[in-house]
Amino acid sequence: MATPPQSSTPLKPLYQNGKHLARQVFHEAMTAIEVRRAMHSKLRREPGLVVAGDTPMPLWHPPRVVAFGKAAQSMAATLSEILGGEIEAGIVVAPADPPVKAARFRYFVGGHPYPNAGSIEGARAALDLVSNLRPDDAVIFLVSGGGSALFEAPLGPEVTLRDMIEFNRVLVTSHLPIEQINVLRKHVSAVKGGRLAARAYPALQLTVFISDVPDHLPAMVASGPTLPDESTVDQCYSIAESSGLVAKFPSRIRDQFVHRTLEETPKPSDHRFRQSRSFCLLSNRDAVVAAKAAAERLGFITRIDGGVWDADYRQVAEANLAALDALSQANPGQPVCLVAGGEVTCPVTGPGVGGRNQAFVLYAAEKIAAQPRLVLSAGSDGRDGNSPACGAVADGHTIGRAQALGLDPATYLAQSDSYHFFCTLGDTLDTGYTNNNVRDVRLWFDFGR
Repeated sequence: MATPPQSSTPLKPLYQNGKHLARQVFHEAMTAIEVRRAMHSKLRREPGLVVAGDTPMPLWHPPRVVAFGKAAQSMAATLSEILGGEIEAGIVVAPADPPVKAARFRYFVGGHPYPNAGSIEGARAALDLVSNLRPDDAVIFLVSGGGSALFEAPLGPEVTLRDMIEFNRVLVTSHLPIEQINVLRKHVSAVKGGRLAARAYPALQLTVFISDVPDHLPAMVASGPTLPDESTVDQCYSIAESSGLVAKFPSRIRDQFVHRTLEETPKPSDHRFRQSRSFCLLSNRDAVVAAKAAAERLGFITRIDGGVWDADYRQVAEANLAALDALSQANPGQPVCLVAGGEVTCPVTGPGVGGRNQAFVLYAAEKIAAQPRLVLSAGSDGRDGNSPACGAVADGHTIGRAQALGLDPATYLAQSDSYHFFCTLGDTLDTGYTNNNVRDVRLWFDFGR
């Protein structure tokens, strides 16, 4: 008996499997941007050189390495593999100790979202490591998101760790976008805004970074310790004053804004950057493109959203829904997926547990109630805000299920407690730390009628 020919067209995705499929798309996207894979594909050792993409750096002898951020452990271990262990000395500052420590590295556990003693100890150790170098020395900086808190040293000797913690708390809980937050961070730090690179002069310098900021703002990754800074102290004063933050800063830092005594950061014309090169290893665009490919493999007609991704979470949700409507109308009856990235802003309005991704999904859940639609939003670093989850997923049944359990979405939103809302429903995403950070991924699905 003849076997019927097999179709290469995927079966139509079913709405009842929607949350599983959404999680699958997210996990496949995260696998596609795994740090070790990316480094081995984009970095290589050649005789007398290390090459990042098309960017070469001479190595006359083993380099010194400074890695900081949420991907620091993976980046440092993989670079050691690529260089065959030929590293003079290294510093790693990450959110936790690794299970296995690479040879010739010292490890520090920094704090996030606020710096801790390890953040400052690691940053000071890095400053010492890159001091008093020669023109034939080489330093490789491995930079990733989260470094703004994980890697820190106050610029003024009078500023304490407690001051830096409070300063960052005010910034993180404000409504400011990340680029404005990092402008403020740069000007009170001894390592940010290019100051770490300035300390490493005149050595050859290569920065390999994983971007957790908009693609056109590479100097904002970890507040740019190794890249020249185009922001100014005048911008600092303007941002802090117009947003009403100055009065909230701890007194020692507030005085610098009130009396306008902030020091300027090194600029692109500074001669200390002449021996410095940089290479972007991964960005949010890589995650978004990987998610699009994963959704298409599952049978969804998929588009990447062309709108603004970095704005108030409610504004972005409404814009995404309009784009999803248009995509659905252009493909009637077909399962479609809209992919977006970036980082929405989400002011903290209560004492609860959650983050911008879970708040986004909670707000969106009411918009898709009783519809064959689904939304997922999650952070690529494995953490969302002050919660242990990285995000959440909701479908057209979410609000009804919540109401049956006596959960009021508006109350949870107002209390910034989206984590407990979704944890009760079993709809959080829990990946654990991913040792990566390329911002967030948002997925919208319409399964057709």
